[in-house]
Formats: sequence, structure tokens, C-alpha cells
Amino acid sequence: MAGRIASPCVGLCSTTVGDRVCRGCQRTDEEIREWPALAGEARARRMAELDALRGAAAGRHLRVVDAAALEAQLVRHRIRFRADQPPLSRAVELLRVGRDRIRELSRYGLEPREPLEPAALHARIAAELMAAAERRRAAAAPLP
Repeated sequence: MAGRIASPCVGLCSTTVGDRVCRGCQRTDEEIREWPALAGEARARRMAELDALRGAAAGRHLRVVDAAALEAQLVRHRIRFRADQPPLSRAVELLRVGRDRIRELSRYGLEPREPLEPAALHARIAAELMAAAERRRAAAAPLP
């Protein structure tokens, strides 16, 4: 039996509705199609790039002050994350799923850099992520 292929997929693929870059995982439609055929090192490298992209975007708007609390909330709310996923990348997933239900970010181990509601915070981060992912897609060379 084959092992599970690690993926940054978050179960929200907007490429199925015509987007060239997925709003959920920020991969291009080509990357998503070719993901299973990529070597493990190439997948790991791309996942690290995506985590760095999310961390940079999220880090401009919030800080993780308690990584253990963040992880506990992700587990409690059954939000998927990887064991090796950095806390700021995990925070993006938390905001994506819980932006309309979260009232106090401090309970999730997060501190906004400016006073914004979780939904507004998510909207800013998501817009930055999509802009960066689109720039990457436009400049991308064919996959190895």
C-alpha cells in the first residue's frame, strides 16, 4: 500500500472554479496537477516556500505569543495542520476557518499588531497571500 503524499492542501481548492492560483493553499493549478509526480524533496521544498510565504504575510499583521495555545485550539477545532508547520502558517489556517467565530485572539495564542477583528485580519492576510502567489505564478518557470 502506498504512503500518503504530504500536501499543503487545506480542502478549499478554488482552481476547480477557474482560479489559476488556489485561494486555500496558494499553489498554482499546474503545481496542484503535478504534485503527486513531484519528488519528495521538491514537495518538501515547495511546502517550506508556502509556509514562508504565509509566515511573512501573517507576521506583518500578528504575532504568535503562545504556540502551544495555538496548537491546542487547532486540535480542539479539528483544523488540519502539519507537525512541521511553523506557527504563523498554522495561524493562517486558524483565521481561515475561524475568522467569523473567534472573539479573542489571545485565547488562541495570537496577538494582532494593530486592532483588527479576526475577519478583517484574515482578509488582509489572504489578499497579501494571493497577490504574492500570483506574482510567483507569473514569474514561474516550468516545474522540474
